[in-house]
Amino acid sequence: MTLLRFLLLTGLGCACALPAPGAARAAPLPADPAGVWTLQDENASVSSNKVTDRYYTNGLRLGYASPTGGLPAGLAETAQKLWGDGARRWTIDLTHQLHTPYDTKSTVAPRGDYPYSAIMMATGGLTSDTATHRSALTVGIGMIGPSAGGQSMQNGFHDLIGQGRNRGWGRQIGNEPVVQITSSRVYRVKLVTVGPLETDLLPDLTAGVGTVRDYIETGMTVRLGQGLDADFGVARLRPGLSGGDGFRPSRDVGWYVFAGVDGQAVLRDITIDGDVFRNGPHAKRQVFMGEAQGGFGLLVLGARVTYTHVVQTEQFKSQKGGLHQFGSLAVSVRF
Repeated sequence: MTLLRFLLLTGLGCACALPAPGAARAAPLPADPAGVWTLQDENASVSSNKVTDRYYTNGLRLGYASPTGGLPAGLAETAQKLWGDGARRWTIDLTHQLHTPYDTKSTVAPRGDYPYSAIMMATGGLTSDTATHRSALTVGIGMIGPSAGGQSMQNGFHDLIGQGRNRGWGRQIGNEPVVQITSSRVYRVKLVTVGPLETDLLPDLTAGVGTVRDYIETGMTVRLGQGLDADFGVARLRPGLSGGDGFRPSRDVGWYVFAGVDGQAVLRDITIDGDVFRNGPHAKRQVFMGEAQGGFGLLVLGARVTYTHVVQTEQFKSQKGGLHQFGSLAVSVRF
């Protein structure tokens, strides 16, 4: 086992089990009878960079977070062993992600460019909340390759809007089953309150192990607004700083603006390193990368709308166009 693999597994365990400051003194949260549905899209066409609609091109997610309590006995026992007391939800996500090279007009992408790939996954998970932190553990299974429908989805949408087709989908990462386990812990640390305005910090630790991506991520977000105790920050498709879907408004209208940064150590990423079981298109991955993100959240009438703009450092060594950018829009509704 390599040192980095050991660190990944250690981070996975820490994200599951680290105690929260003051957790022993925190009062239990009241039950939340509402579930939360979320529809989210991330797209690289929203960018101030000259390189748009490239690399991580699009991510689409439909998510559901259950009401708290009422977990099946086995899941409740697992959550208790992992995190102790907390307000627990089960979650499920259906996601689809697209990746393309810089040169999308050539039928064969230049050697070392980002490979074409599409990943479709179903992910189930558990979350546990206290007043000071949220813990999450997810397990996802799915498929990468032509069976994930990346070519028909992207070129079909391009036909609809009158944009040129991407020509290199004939040589994409091949069909393989994928599995991913991700554990995260995000803290909510209250700072100063100035008149009606609140501020807080959201430190985050995430680790993932699987055939999709092996990585450790740590970061921090600062927020300014009203009703910050409604959630633990905006949701993102992994990898990325994500507060998750579950939220419970503490006032009629809540809002915040935020900015955050994170750093990631990546042992393997199938979308860059290529097929696990065969030799195919791939690029030379950067081991270390980082992100900066900023945006807003609005909570009103049992709904939450968030927008996040993300700027990434280079993910592979021959990447063109400088920092990669994309936008993430999510709409969540409580039922």
